[in-house]
Amino acid sequence: MNIEACILVLLGGFLGGVGRFFVSRVVGRRVGETFPWGTLVVNVSGALAIGAFAGAARIAGGPVASDMLRSFIVVGVFGGYTTVSSFCLQTLNLAFGGEMSRAAFNIVASAGLCVLAVGAGFWSVVRLAG
Repeated sequence: MNIEACILVLLGGFLGGVGRFFVSRVVGRRVGETFPWGTLVVNVSGALAIGAFAGAARIAGGPVASDMLRSFIVVGVFGGYTTVSSFCLQTLNLAFGGEMSRAAFNIVASAGLCVLAVGAGFWSVVRLAG
């Protein structure tokens, strides 16, 4: 195990987690928290960012960064930022609360928008690079 990579993942996870906390709180305060909009925004924006990173790797014909920098960004920052576990718990809570249609909407919206966001991030970087 590479201690330097672990430290970079730790630091990236810290930054991603703080970013997730900030974005989710801002969104929740602006639009309310009767539905997990903050989590949805975090997951979609994280998917967009990781798609853009993958698009940059495609343009570069391989890794766009060293293994260490990829560990920091992909595993640390993006891993700390996106909130799949929060999404699952919030969806389960909606279902247990008898709000099956809202739980189903959260599943469809999160999965659909995140897949679209990964594609949009990937293709926008690829297209911009020409």
